[in-house]
Amino acid sequence: MIKGFTLLMFCLFFLQKEAHLQSNAQDFDAFVDEFIREYEQLSIAPLSISYFTNLNQIPSLDTVLIQEDFFLNTKIELSKFKMETFNEQEKIDYQLIEYETKLRLLGLQLEKKWHNIEIDSIHQSGLRDVPLGKEWYVYFLKKWVDLEVEPEEMFLFGLNEIHKVKSQMEAIQIKSKLSKNDFEIFLLGQNFYINNVAEVQQSFEELQVEIWKIIPLYFPYLDQLSKAKITRGRSSRLAKVPAYYRSVDSTFYYNYFNQAFCNRQCTWIFVHEASPGHHYQIAINNSLKESKIKHLFSYYGFSEGYAAYVEEVGIELGFYKDAYQEYGKWEWDLIRSLRVALDVGINYYAWDDETAMAFWKLHISGQDDIGEREINRMKNWPAQVITYKYGADKFLKWKNKAQEKANFNFKSFHTEILKRGSLPFSVLEQYLSE
Repeated sequence: MIKGFTLLMFCLFFLQKEAHLQSNAQDFDAFVDEFIREYEQLSIAPLSISYFTNLNQIPSLDTVLIQEDFFLNTKIELSKFKMETFNEQEKIDYQLIEYETKLRLLGLQLEKKWHNIEIDSIHQSGLRDVPLGKEWYVYFLKKWVDLEVEPEEMFLFGLNEIHKVKSQMEAIQIKSKLSKNDFEIFLLGQNFYINNVAEVQQSFEELQVEIWKIIPLYFPYLDQLSKAKITRGRSSRLAKVPAYYRSVDSTFYYNYFNQAFCNRQCTWIFVHEASPGHHYQIAINNSLKESKIKHLFSYYGFSEGYAAYVEEVGIELGFYKDAYQEYGKWEWDLIRSLRVALDVGINYYAWDDETAMAFWKLHISGQDDIGEREINRMKNWPAQVITYKYGADKFLKWKNKAQEKANFNFKSFHTEILKRGSLPFSVLEQYLSE
């Protein structure tokens, strides 16, 4: 009799627990629907690459207070749910709402301060000339990169990356058995430059064939993906970058404006912009069935960080046919590494143009025109440039940790980091460490 009673109580407990779990999930579904409905009514301006645009889009104080009430209430409502009872997609939705709520409340605190200051106009010369500029930079850094990052940490990260990249470049120079001076002269040789657009086109087409022989061994979902179209870019607005990718027409554009094209740059450019970079990752992301919450938010750091990651892991996977193609990757990576420290220096530590250029010249000589261009970019587009290096570093660390396991497989690892779509790094990390 006691055994039967115990079994009955266990069954009742189990049924009550199941009912509670279902009720919790149903309540969360209703909460999500209400969150989306009210969030969309707020018409929150999307993040712009330009700080000037972002500051001009700050709504009225009344609207700021309405948004604050909404997100404070969201924070309270979230605390009522037990996330451990959710399936993975429900957990991710919960975490994204929590992430965006924390981020938006930080922004709203700044916007309230902004309204307490009498501002006639917004300077377009950089955040150091804008009221609350230092605080705005911290916020934009978190918006672009991740909620958990801080400027001081990013500055030290940039310095460490500069040292790492220079060490890689020096190792290739030493391996060449040329002196530093002779090596630099050798890199200026005509055999590294293409002066004909047809040859540039042919180089990228041949490269695509070679890359596609390699990537099926290491990357999933290729049966769902066609190759990128390759053509010459003709937009003068985009002439400052070596290449770019447009997902609307699945096309990789290389820029050739009647100036010699450095063929050392071909591999990393193609890998970053086409496959297995942007073309590949965006196509996979678009093929995923996104939740309504996931569809609501975008995380640009994931996309740029992933594309920079595949450039570097490509050394291990055999993308680069020789040391000079790899050297070309490090040449641009040095610029990216400098930009991390420079971005913080300019926008957080309030470096003037002279200090910023002196830092550039300390690490890169003979490219002052690029330095001036990049410094102006960081003054106008604070924090965006950090996404490349920070994201690549996160993916590389996750890969290195996964490789410690005896059953590591690149294709399985890449499936794991891609199958949930683009997420904040601090959210995704929780699922990769399980």
